[in-house]
Parts: sequence; structure tokens; C-alpha cells
Amino acid sequence: MNKEYKEKIKKIKQELLVMKTLNIKPNFSELSRIYKVDRRTIKRYNEGYSRKNTKVIRKSKLDKFKEEIKEKLELPGITITGLYQYLNKKEDIGTYSNFYKYIKKCNLKPQTNNKAHLRYETEFGQQLQFDWKEDIKMISKHGELFEFNIFSSTLGASRLHVFIYSKFKTRIDVQRCLIKTFEYIGGVPKELLTDNMSSIVDTKTHTFYKEFITFTNDMQTKPKNCKPRHPYTKGKDESANRFMSWLIPYNNEFEDEQELIKIIGEINLKVNRQVNSTIGVAPIMLFNKEKEYLQPLPNSKIMDQYLIDTVHVKISNESLFYYKGKKYSVPNKFINYTLDIQEDNNKLYVYYNKELITIHAISEKNINYKEEHYIDGLTNILKNKTQEQIEALAKQNLENLNRLCEVKINE
Repeated sequence: MNKEYKEKIKKIKQELLVMKTLNIKPNFSELSRIYKVDRRTIKRYNEGYSRKNTKVIRKSKLDKFKEEIKEKLELPGITITGLYQYLNKKEDIGTYSNFYKYIKKCNLKPQTNNKAHLRYETEFGQQLQFDWKEDIKMISKHGELFEFNIFSSTLGASRLHVFIYSKFKTRIDVQRCLIKTFEYIGGVPKELLTDNMSSIVDTKTHTFYKEFITFTNDMQTKPKNCKPRHPYTKGKDESANRFMSWLIPYNNEFEDEQELIKIIGEINLKVNRQVNSTIGVAPIMLFNKEKEYLQPLPNSKIMDQYLIDTVHVKISNESLFYYKGKKYSVPNKFINYTLDIQEDNNKLYVYYNKELITIHAISEKNINYKEEHYIDGLTNILKNKTQEQIEALAKQNLENLNRLCEVKINE
């Protein structure tokens, strides 16, 4: 548009504005004759046309995901990489670079965490770093809440990551997850590095509990603890935690626990196939070399003793725990404790820190009190009664309770 034409358009727009203010209907043909400008052009300007709006906006195939992208990027801890992996699984959305450009263009980029982590190198087969990604909460597509933890471990040289789903994070869970990790990588490293994990480390003395020392001896490896307030020495596994943000887009999208575990496994594979910026190759490629330096797995009998199926239960204020829909008793002092239950030969073995507390025969009755446990509970409640009175009351109450349970079973 030349200078003379621009000046004509400027005058036309001014005249149209005056007419509009005075509520006069423009004569487009007359204005066209005066200014030597096509009447259709004048009419467009009268209807609000602006050359600024003539830029062609090309549609992106990501446009249909825009609202979902915006919604997912508002989730705490989400990453662009994690969201890309999630959407690309549903439908081919193109390359990651185009996806990143689209998010930047739409000003949808989330806040980033710029915490620095110093790096150091270890020899092949030397070290496995491990930690918990704790208290993760996700909701299935059916509205069911799942609360769980991820046991995250990383081989020091190859950066191969292993993610394991776990509902609890007790010492027994740590040991079970480590054995599963050893089986996954096909061997045992010379040392295990962690960061004052309270289930296996005395946080006052920063020393490992003897039970965990026994476990590591059986596994033919050595535990090593980060220096207090120096968690950066475990930075390789800490860097793996960001990959767990890839889970976030699946919130409200998965069917059940089994699908959730399957998704974690798929993320695990993708992580190990992605090029690591430090080593310059995918961890799975360098692992092919590192696995040659791992120590052999212990005898299966040694590992199996740590893999007995253990159920963790919370003791109610009635000194009872649930197991397969029935209630069983424990001594009163374990109220509000979490205990370990193992089923074997139709019996329940109840442990606290590997110490056997009591044994119950599996029962069809809804409530199963041992007399000594019931007496123990009454003793703590009825301070003004003699032991003889308490025992008589306990016996009578248990007889009534047993009769009631038998009636319900017969019904």
C-alpha cells in the first residue's frame, strides 16, 4: 500500500466515523467516486475491516488438544516431556520439538525447577542409588483413589533406572523392592547408596539397622549412607524422580491398579531408552556393558525368604486388624501400629519388626479375639476392677460375642 493510497484510506475512515456518529448511512458509490477507491473496499472498512487482521493463521493438529494440554500443565509437578509422552501414546501428535514450540507459542509452558545437582562418576557395577518417591495420589477414571509410593533406583555408571510400585515403604518393602531390582538388572552391585531412609537407618546415629545389615550381607553387597545434609551425592537417582512426573497426565485416565502398574512399567522402559544428556547415550545401551560387572544373584532360597507375601495392617483402637474381611486381635500395646501379616498353612503369623507377636488360625467368624488380648485390653480400661473380675468379665463377653458370630455364620 503506497503513501497516497494510505492517506485516502485514512480520510475515508475518518469520514465513515463522522457519518456513524451522526447516524448517517454512507453512500459507498459516492465515496468511491470522490476518493477513487473501490466501493467494496470502503464498505469493508465501514464494517470494521482492518489490515492487521489479514494475517493467515494456520491451524495445528495440536489445536484439538489445546484445552487438555492447558489443563494437564496446571497439575503440580507436570513436565512437558511427560505430557508429550502421554498424548503421543493416545495419538501421533508429531515430533517433540514441534510440540514444545506449540506450547511456547500458546504461552502454556509450566514453571520449571532450576535446582542444581552436582554429578560424579562411579565404576561399572559399583553402585546402585535408591530412594522413595513418596505419597503419590492418583484417581482412576472411576473415581477410585490410589495412594502409593515409587521405589526408584539408578545404576551409577549406566544411569539405568528401575521404578517399582509399592503401597508401603517399610524396611520389608525396601528389601523386597531391592530384590526385584536385582532380578530386573540380573545381578547385584558392590554397594547400595541411600539418603537416611528412616525405615532402614537410625536417623539419630545415621547408621543402618542390624536387620538391613543382615539383608545386605545375604545379598553380598554393602549399604552406604549419604552424609547428613549432603543428599547431592545421590543425585543420579534424584534426577530420575523427574521422570515420575510423566505419571501425572494419567490422573483420571487409568482403569485400575493393574493398569497403573503397567503404565509405570511403560514409563520405565521409555526412560531407559531416552538419551541421557550426561553420558550421551540411552541408559539401556550403556547397561549392556555395566551388567557384565555386576555380581551374580544370590541363591534363590536366600532371596525367597525375603519375598514371602507380606500384608501390612493398621491396628484399630479395638486391638483388631482386618484380614480378608475378618477381624483378628493383637496385644493392646500395638494399637495404631502397622504390623506385618503372613499367611501360611491356614494360619496368620503377625510380626512387628520381624518379631512374631501372635498366631491366629484363619476363621470364618467376623471377630476373633484371643482371650489374653481381650483381658489385656480390659485391664487398661477398667482400672477399678480386680484381675479376677476382669477375667470373669472377659470370659463372659467373649462367650456372648462367639455366640453372636456363630448365629451369623449359620444364617
